Amino acid sequence: MADVELAENTQSLRLLMTKLYKRNPHELAKSTSDPAEKMVDWIFDGELQHHFQFKEIDNKQGTDAIFLAFDANYQGDRVLPFIVGLHTMLLKAHGNKKEFFLTDSINPQHIYNVARNIEIAAWKLYTSRDANGNLYLISNELSNTERNLSFEREFGKMIGRTDLYAISLAEKSQRLISRVIQSIATAVFLPF
Repeated sequence: MADVELAENTQSLRLLMTKLYKRNPHELAKSTSDPAEKMVDWIFDGELQHHFQFKEIDNKQGTDAIFLAFDANYQGDRVLPFIVGLHTMLLKAHGNKKEFFLTDSINPQHIYNVARNIEIAAWKLYTSRDANGNLYLISNELSNTERNLSFEREFGKMIGRTDLYAISLAEKSQRLISRVIQSIATAVFLPF
């Protein structure tokens, strides 16, 4: 189940990164002149080369990278730290592994916390604005003529898969998950 959950969430992140670059081409231009798909392939398929360590984002990972994406002083490609942060957060919660065996032990609380962190990251994506009131990254669109909620649907899939996996893990290991209830507007990232 861990293999499927992580693989599907990685596919969702690949799709989200491509879509974010298509909606924010100026961000892609800060990193490369290549098409969005080539950048996405390099990020996800080039792990053996870069190990998700990018000097452009000060080698930040996890929630530190996500925060960088919405830092007013950061002038680089904002899509890169956002997606790298989400992906490395998922990997860390899975023990930095991509292949799993029956004898592996994964903490269901870490997986549950990552699901909450994905919710917080999505909320930040939809609401974080610069000093001029502009969104740092354009994603969903709701107007009189357009309704594009594809980002929200993809994040919903990730959260659902991650929650289901956390619950399954907790039942298998007979461990309880401490469910954290917090207002999304004041939410802080949970440890994973």
